[in-house]
Amino acid sequence: MGVYLDHNATTPVRPEVRERMAALAGEGLGNPSSLHGSGRRARQVIDLAREQVAAALGVHEDSLTFTGGGTESNNLALLGAMRAGSGPGTLVTTAIEHSSVLGPAQALAGDGHRCQFVEVDRAGQPNLEELRRQAAGARLVSVMAANNEIGVCPPLVAIAEGLPAGEGGRRPLLHSDAAQALGRIEIPWEVLDLASLSAHKFGGPMGMGVLVHRPRARLSPLVHGGGQELGLRPGTENAVAIAGGALALELACRDRELFARQLHALAWKLWERLSARMPQLELLGPPLRPDGPQADRLPGTLNIIVGDVDGKVLLTRLDLAGLEVSAGSACASGSIEASHVLLALGLDESRARAGLRMSFGRTSRAEDVDSVVEILGRSLGEVRAR
Repeated sequence: MGVYLDHNATTPVRPEVRERMAALAGEGLGNPSSLHGSGRRARQVIDLAREQVAAALGVHEDSLTFTGGGTESNNLALLGAMRAGSGPGTLVTTAIEHSSVLGPAQALAGDGHRCQFVEVDRAGQPNLEELRRQAAGARLVSVMAANNEIGVCPPLVAIAEGLPAGEGGRRPLLHSDAAQALGRIEIPWEVLDLASLSAHKFGGPMGMGVLVHRPRARLSPLVHGGGQELGLRPGTENAVAIAGGALALELACRDRELFARQLHALAWKLWERLSARMPQLELLGPPLRPDGPQADRLPGTLNIIVGDVDGKVLLTRLDLAGLEVSAGSACASGSIEASHVLLALGLDESRARAGLRMSFGRTSRAEDVDSVVEILGRSLGEVRAR
């Protein structure tokens, strides 16, 4: 049995969620828009899921739109908010956002909107003064709650408080890609106008996401042709996936504090062991401390620079040895591209290809640390000896 340390990419469905979805799949649910019995049962499943999510997050039910995942939620937030405004506007975001934020930003620029990218420091934190300056007169600011590659958590409350008011005292909308954050760090919902979630990051099914949107965040839908989800996300809803995602979200919120402590302990133990055995390794992101979860770092995420090795070769070697991790970002050809996140930290192309991300999750155990240290040490020696 190998060691899976790629939970930031996806994490296994929780047993409770799997059982809930299996039970619903056997109930013969109809189309939630149909008025007959099986349709009404499906609608009830969705309505209950919406209540469940709203209660767990502490938001109003009308603030929730169920989507097909985090990427769709980010696209609906950015494209929807920018296109709902009058004429071209300004979007401000950071250089280390997920591609599902950077992609819509590029599309908006092609449509005539202005897109500003805030630089980050060596730990991945955005320059708050630069962000405030660029946000003056902006329509939307998007800053992720937790970075998926290096685990940095920007200070969203400070960012929100620093957003300047424009004409009529209206400040920019604040959106956050919170896909990695939910269930691991506290999310300040009270300062966010828009937030994106993805169920498979916290023990739910793939293909289910949530967009949280406050009343002042007017949105234009991405697709048209139906009235589902108040017209913001037309199409027949997947009641089974929505129910599974809602349960996973509720459980993730309930268990957050204990889970965060467990993840932090595992990450600290691994880094302590690795750095003692291989002192040449460099840890990216904010400094890691032993005294419990940190406000500036996502629990359970380590991204290290392993130095003079080819990322693709090392990743293949580790996989063959039974250790599943991430290195760089995979492009269509299967090669390892230099990570745009690591490049934004100031690393050169070679070092940006040498980053190795290890992310713990609910199925991780203390004994995994011993296996990782042994496999990584042996594999690095084999790669360097070639």
